Amino acid sequence: MREIEVFIDTEEIAEFFFHELTKRGYVPAEGELDELADITFEYLLQKCIIDEEIEEE
Repeated sequence: MREIEVFIDTEEIAEFFFHELTKRGYVPAEGELDELADITFEYLLQKCIIDEEIEEE
């Protein structure tokens, strides 16, 4: 299997959820979107779909 590099941006995930939920008639609060983005990121980690790399400054 080939390895590829993917960058996951939780702000982008939150924006995606906002657009998809509003298309379906839901009006989520911004804090809720951040939580959904974090949950999605954690799900991807748990399923070993992504690996978290922590950048050192």
